[in-house]
Amino acid sequence: MDLFKQQNVEDFYDIGDELGSGQFAIVKQCRERSSGLEYAAKFIKKRQSMASSRGVRREEIEREVTILQQIQHPNIVTLHDVYENRTDVVLILELVSGGELFDFLAQKESLSEEEATQFIKQILEGVNYLHTRKIAHFDLKPENIMLLEKNVALPRIKLIDFGLAHTIEAGVEFKNIFGTPEFVAPEIVNYEPLGLEADMWSIGVITYILLSGASPFLGETKQDTLRNISAVNYEFDEEFFGHTSDLAKKFISQLLEKDKRKRLSIQDALSHPWIKSNELREENKATEPKRRERRQLKTKRLREYTIKSHSSMPPNNTYVNFERFAQVVEDIDQMESSFSSLAEAHDSLQEDIDALVSIYNEKEAWYKEESEAVRHELSQIRYEFRKVEASKRTLQDDMQTFSCSLAAVSERFQERQDHFDALRLELSNELQWVQEVVGSLPVDGGGGGYPSCSFTTVFNNDVNEALKELLNRSCGGELLSGINLDFTETGQQR
Repeated sequence: MDLFKQQNVEDFYDIGDELGSGQFAIVKQCRERSSGLEYAAKFIKKRQSMASSRGVRREEIEREVTILQQIQHPNIVTLHDVYENRTDVVLILELVSGGELFDFLAQKESLSEEEATQFIKQILEGVNYLHTRKIAHFDLKPENIMLLEKNVALPRIKLIDFGLAHTIEAGVEFKNIFGTPEFVAPEIVNYEPLGLEADMWSIGVITYILLSGASPFLGETKQDTLRNISAVNYEFDEEFFGHTSDLAKKFISQLLEKDKRKRLSIQDALSHPWIKSNELREENKATEPKRRERRQLKTKRLREYTIKSHSSMPPNNTYVNFERFAQVVEDIDQMESSFSSLAEAHDSLQEDIDALVSIYNEKEAWYKEESEAVRHELSQIRYEFRKVEASKRTLQDDMQTFSCSLAAVSERFQERQDHFDALRLELSNELQWVQEVVGSLPVDGGGGGYPSCSFTTVFNNDVNEALKELLNRSCGGELLSGINLDFTETGQQR
């Protein structure tokens, strides 16, 4: 609702002492900071969920506010402002500080019917204003009939508490079971369609109590009370109504009519002779003592009724308990929220852990596979290394053997070289001798009978053959060609 101000009421009003409380509401005195005017702040607990039965549903609060916004009458409390926070809707209402009507009347020494009609008429005028606008209060009872102030000759009546009020729409059937059992109409008890007539029945009960100090239908139990209402089981006991006028009793009887169509309407009640006339005047002070005593008993019985009705109701700490309960619920909600966050964090963490475990398992399997492959390769490398080491040792042995063989060959080669050098020297000496011998032979001596042959040539050929044979035997043919070449060259030179 747009008219619910989403602001902190304490920013604009100083909240004071408690004035009263109901099941889900508490009323405190407050002062408007901007104007300094006194008001009453009605804190209504909102129902936090559809499943909950604690608190007032928001639509019901909106209905009450909507009705109060339509009302502007001297005998009805007026609405000044509306605020809303997370847990409450706060109605800033006209301050009604005179207390309950019955408490005020119970403190009087005596009460005449004329005085009673003055207060009843104010109640009727307030209800007439409502019924003209098709608004039924549905909770008229002494606790909801207050005085604006009490230190005046004729206090002004103020009707309060419109939590059950409804606008009666033509053609729309409305049924409900609500209200205070002592004051509800039979149609409410029997769960029949409701209308403005239910308020008139409540006014009849209020008038009965006001004039007698007794409740017409009140039984030992709630069920007894409701049965008495449904059966319209009441009477004008002579003890209580011995000095009450017939007009007053007729007024009450016409209001306590089970048939709604026969029950007095608000206009009928306002024009009733008991209200219109001043038949019963306030008795002067010279009235006989006995009669005055009875009048005092009337107020005493009213006082007894008010004391009994207040004492029979246990202290209503519902709102305070509800605040505590709401705080506990809020704490539980916060804890549940924290638990939910923890659960979400746990789930998220569990998912991360599962993912890490999965990765770890995959890595572990991969590492095992890789480890097996590496282990196999390492074993293969070790095997190959051992083979290489064996080959290396074999090669070293072969190299050592080859070195030994090479050393032996080298020694043999050296021996052969020395032997060769000796033979060459010897051969060179022999050749030199042969050359000297050949050189000493006559050149033209001829061929000894062989004219075509030179002795030198033949001799050289024989020498060559002899030398080859010698070299083959001594050196195995090594250096043969070189020696032959040298010899030939020497022969040619010669």
